[in-house]
Amino acid sequence: MEKKNAWETYGDKELKKVEKLCKEYRVFLDNGKTERECVDTIVNTIEAEGYRELDSVIKGGGTLKAGDKVYQVWMNKSIVMFRVGKRPLSEGMNILGAHIDSPRLDVKQVPLYEDGAHAFAYLDTHYYGGIKKYQWVTIPLAIHGVVVKKDGSTIELNIGENEEDPVFFISDLLVHLAGEQLEKKAAKVIEGEALDLIVGSRPLVLGKGEKESEEGKKKAANAIKAGVLDILKKQYDFEEEDFLSAELEIVPAGAAREAGLDRSMILAYGQDDRVCAFTSMRAMLDVKSIDRTLCCILVDKEEIGSVGATGMQSAFFENAVAELMNLTGEYSELAVRRCLAGSCMLSSDVSAAFDPNFASCFENRNAAFMGAGMCFNKFTGARGKSGSNDANAEYIAHLRKILDDKKVVYQTAELGKVDVGGGGTIAYILALYGMNVIDSGVAVLNMHAPWEAVSKADVYEAYRGYKAFAEGAGL
Repeated sequence: MEKKNAWETYGDKELKKVEKLCKEYRVFLDNGKTERECVDTIVNTIEAEGYRELDSVIKGGGTLKAGDKVYQVWMNKSIVMFRVGKRPLSEGMNILGAHIDSPRLDVKQVPLYEDGAHAFAYLDTHYYGGIKKYQWVTIPLAIHGVVVKKDGSTIELNIGENEEDPVFFISDLLVHLAGEQLEKKAAKVIEGEALDLIVGSRPLVLGKGEKESEEGKKKAANAIKAGVLDILKKQYDFEEEDFLSAELEIVPAGAAREAGLDRSMILAYGQDDRVCAFTSMRAMLDVKSIDRTLCCILVDKEEIGSVGATGMQSAFFENAVAELMNLTGEYSELAVRRCLAGSCMLSSDVSAAFDPNFASCFENRNAAFMGAGMCFNKFTGARGKSGSNDANAEYIAHLRKILDDKKVVYQTAELGKVDVGGGGTIAYILALYGMNVIDSGVAVLNMHAPWEAVSKADVYEAYRGYKAFAEGAGL
């Protein structure tokens, strides 16, 4: 029952494969720091591999057969991919599922303000997902997202990633004056309403004639804010009121990096859960032949409960399956139900990596260790398994055989000690269809922090595990 160290199983040939995959993974992370960017990156990748839009097949009056590859994007934030197998869809699919949203700061709808004479212009934010708020101050931050104008045109923003770009930051109180602050609990050291982004400090210089106009007087009263608005108009072509229909996300600035003198790890933003999204997508693309239809679903909103039109609780996935079955000539309401109930799924999400600095929060025998391979969580939830999908023994035995036959290095874990904490995934939502589902993924250190760490070996073993599952038979 001892956990293997995946690194010890690799020869030179395998090590080259690890490095090749992880280099591609780092590029994926850098290109997809938001859900929209992630979907765009995925679409570009899969279209190069022969995937077609499902809607184009529908509108063209076409049909689908074994071997065909299609995808559907929903509201630019979620995507589902299908590769049609030889067996009837009504017998079920093999499904890989993950989420592509990550904790961050969202810009509010009326965000821009100036505070303090000769001080700063700010963007007001609202944090998204579970974060330790104090971790987001005094680090370089970038602005990613879209601004949609009333005429329907869209402006894409990505400011802070290139060396020539400015970056942004949230201030913190200097330690010399922080005696009272340091007495507060960690949850209160930085309040949510204090997470406002500094975006400028230079006032707009007005000409003599401008100062005397009514508009000029308004600008002079908030000259730093006016200076920021002037830049936004000249460089990005949008007005203050366009913030009303914008989706702007504040994320850590900077590229994914190799970590450690041995370069064994990857340090980057958003690895929960894009590490599982990438490996699931890559596994699906690299599978040679399949009997059962293969599906990969990558969704939004998991970090806030999988709600909304782009979250897993939306009907868009079920609708896409119905459209797929209609194009293969199998559609009926009963057939769709049979397909979903007969499917097997890996709900791919990250697990908490054992951290020796905080060992008291883990139970060693059932903790996930970095470098010990892909991780299975039989259940998640909290306390008495509340809110979890608890996979059955038959399904776990089925997966053990698939993985052992392919010599995939894997481990099992729980998310910390009993009653210490807990977490959730999309597994319980798919389980509502009656299909077999288990949580699987990669152990992450610093989960939900601006910079998270994973082992390259675990990324590679997750890819291998997902590929083995995709090629396997149903239960």
